[in-house]
Amino acid sequence: MQLLAEAAREACSRGPAPVEAWNPAHCGALDLVIKANGTWVYEGSPISRPAMVKLFSTVLRRDPDGYVLVTPAEKLSITVEDAPFLAVEMAAEGEGLARRIRFRTNVDEVIDAGPDHPIRFDQSGPGLKPYVRVRSDLWALVARSATYDLVELIEERDGQQGVAAGGMFFPVDPQGTTP
Repeated sequence: MQLLAEAAREACSRGPAPVEAWNPAHCGALDLVIKANGTWVYEGSPISRPAMVKLFSTVLRRDPDGYVLVTPAEKLSITVEDAPFLAVEMAAEGEGLARRIRFRTNVDEVIDAGPDHPIRFDQSGPGLKPYVRVRSDLWALVARSATYDLVELIEERDGQQGVAAGGMFFPVDPQGTTP
């Protein structure tokens, strides 16, 4: 088991795998659910080892028909209740378009809001749910504590409310939907 944990830590330190370049055959579904609160559950039991969650997160991809874990040899469907990641921390510095908003996810990826990592807001249900794109078509739901910090940064520009960061303005769109 120690060897597996070390392999997982090493794989995670390299960052996400090049899953967009892999096109293996679909092998079925895995009984893996990423809950809306960010918990990864395998066969009904939460995965308690953060290194394993991080390892799985590096081979996660969203295809047109849903979320999959993919390797060069196989592709397995999984269930994601909301977004596959949770932005658990947020820090902001600066003002307006020059502001930097940095998020840390529940799998310790650090991203700065901007063109590659836009922020979007969902108001289709009760309350405001912000998301930030982590990579490709994978998004992180901003955790409640970080949402309060993000809401503090909402300003009005050209008749729209939103958040400025990374050279962009991210409007709070009442028609917005979850990613």
